[in-house]
Amino acid sequence: MNERDQRHAHWPYHGAVLVKWIRCTVVDRRGFERGQRKWAGLLGEPGFRGQGGGWSRGRPSVAHVFAFWESRAFYDSFMARSHDRLASAQSGTFKDAQVRLFDYRFDVKTGFEPRFTDSDLLRVALCRVHEERAEHFTLMQEKVWNPAMAGSPGMIRGMFAEAPGHEFMVLSMWRQQAEHGKYRTERVERLALRAQTEADISALTGDIVELESTWTV
Repeated sequence: MNERDQRHAHWPYHGAVLVKWIRCTVVDRRGFERGQRKWAGLLGEPGFRGQGGGWSRGRPSVAHVFAFWESRAFYDSFMARSHDRLASAQSGTFKDAQVRLFDYRFDVKTGFEPRFTDSDLLRVALCRVHEERAEHFTLMQEKVWNPAMAGSPGMIRGMFAEAPGHEFMVLSMWRQQAEHGKYRTERVERLALRAQTEADISALTGDIVELESTWTV
């Protein structure tokens, strides 16, 4: 079993798996991509489970990166020790960085793994939910949205995660771009009505990310 397989052998973990989402606007594309490859240095970090990302389909200068850690303690330790050294390679290549941390809650479809090698497209949705509707929103995600996404051709795996302040992230990985488009247009309106999504959500943003294989760690 190679190092990568070993990292994924025991996913999902019981306890708080941490997901880090970074979104930024790139001003020096070549420098940014060169720096992105330096993150291979994450491989030796205790508690690191995988990282990947790519470019926004709608806004070509926007990059998204997703990193997975076994726990907040491992992540905090990495930030205190090694982060700045790895990050220095990308200094000055981007602006407007937004960083959010989420706790993994449950899978969409089959057992989630932080693996990016078998998909070419990632969809991310960030939902800010009314406090009194958070429980309902989570239930609808499990009972209405998950089965619909899981049954869509081209959908490989996904996860649902939560951040403080009633923010939720839905992350899904897809094999074929066309299939994702079909799922979106055919089903979303009907599903949203059934799940009473409008009543739950106070703000919704999202993106479609075309994954870059060289960014995968």
